[in-house]
Amino acid sequence: MWVLLTVVLLTLAYFLWPKRRRPGTKYPKSLPALPLVGSLPFLPRHGHLHVNLFKLQEKYGPIYSFRLGSKTTVVVGQYQLAKEVLVKKGREFSGRPYVVSLNVLSNQKGIAFADSGPLWQLHRKLVQATFALFKDGDQKLEKIICREISLLCDFLATQNGKSMDLDLPVFTAVTNIICMVCFNTSYKSGDQEMIIMKNFNNGILESLGKDDLVDIFPWLTIFPNKNLGILKNSVNTRNELLNRILQNYKKKFSSDSITNLLDVLIQAKMNSENNNSSPDQDPKLLSDKHILATVGDIFGAGVETTTSVMKWTVAFLLHNPQLKKKIQEEIDQNIGFSHTPNISDRNRLVLLEATIREVLRIRPVAPLLIPHKTSSDSSIGEFAIDKGTCVVVNLWALHHSEKEWLWPDRFMPERFLDPTGSQLISPTMSYLPFGAGPRSCVGENLARQEIFLSLAWMLQRFDLEVPEDGQLPCLDGNPSIVFLIEPFKVKIKVRQAWRDAHVEGSP
Repeated sequence: MWVLLTVVLLTLAYFLWPKRRRPGTKYPKSLPALPLVGSLPFLPRHGHLHVNLFKLQEKYGPIYSFRLGSKTTVVVGQYQLAKEVLVKKGREFSGRPYVVSLNVLSNQKGIAFADSGPLWQLHRKLVQATFALFKDGDQKLEKIICREISLLCDFLATQNGKSMDLDLPVFTAVTNIICMVCFNTSYKSGDQEMIIMKNFNNGILESLGKDDLVDIFPWLTIFPNKNLGILKNSVNTRNELLNRILQNYKKKFSSDSITNLLDVLIQAKMNSENNNSSPDQDPKLLSDKHILATVGDIFGAGVETTTSVMKWTVAFLLHNPQLKKKIQEEIDQNIGFSHTPNISDRNRLVLLEATIREVLRIRPVAPLLIPHKTSSDSSIGEFAIDKGTCVVVNLWALHHSEKEWLWPDRFMPERFLDPTGSQLISPTMSYLPFGAGPRSCVGENLARQEIFLSLAWMLQRFDLEVPEDGQLPCLDGNPSIVFLIEPFKVKIKVRQAWRDAHVEGSP
């Protein structure tokens, strides 16, 4: 019995121990590792992973590695090295490692989690082509955003004097913007499909927010896994809804009217089937499953990220009421009440823009960027990186480095302003809130517009105050695939200045 067990363990250790590295090359310093489990016993067990990995830089330097199971992961926590990974050698590092939970989410399709190659390149190009449709005219992105924000503000006005959680109304507004981009549809708050979207979104975030050993040891999928079950059910619900929308949409599709993401993807599929497309548009890469994965990625990347940043910003304003007052004074002086803010007002509302930038720094949407994978033997700085290595950029480390930021743990929007407070500046290059290079966030422009316009409209019209119970939001956060803030309430009050201006302006 014991002999057999010893043979089994030695066999496993042989296959799971990392293969021999290239001789004569210098690799990043590594955490200790044991057979089978790798460095797992030597990683901190408490606290947020991004913070723990940042602390490990004190001992191991700005680039180091550890093993989980048989796979090596390299952590990068300094901006020059990060930009080498993301930009300078972006193509070499544009792959995605296989992760069980993320594979459930996307099945290695779409644009967020798919490995680099023709599939990812094609779908990313088609998503970029979709956003190009929303530059001008009635389809202009700003008009769509402002229409939804107007509805959001109208709803908030009905809550005057009440304390409420902003999560659902903000989620509804942001989801409708994404729905317009994806398939030219919007919903009311109580609509059944909107409820389904909220439920599957919550299920995905809940399951991805829990560390799961199955991502380290994929063979554990042979055992029942409650967390993975929640994720699968949520993804199935998402796919069923999106597939129903897709099948209904196909019935009314017209090549004469290409106005959204489904139009672009369906047209690309038709072109490839009729040999009317470029060679990279293989019809096999545009199946319904591929289309659904890309639409699902746009939902995942476009809804909770923006919703989360808006909630974080409101939370920091509740903690800093004098800053909120100054932003409102800026709005009053530069915009007034005769019209609502637009994108061209960014240069006039510099304190608001600086505040948003500081929120994206101190509480980045993704403290650890989605893992990259090398497609060939490469290097980062002076260190060799073997093909197939997982590389994680610790954005938290970049945004909290004392070498780059004065008092990095303090919330200081003024760091993004010149000494006069009238011009926006970039205080350091160690700031990558949306990533960079080939894998950068494809919806960055959409997100920036949504966040700025939503907050400008809300602060022009409302005072956002601490509830009667005096409970301030917790700023610790809850890292999932997005850095979430714990639920909190805010008291909504229509500003007296807004009320007075509209009484004076009424006929």
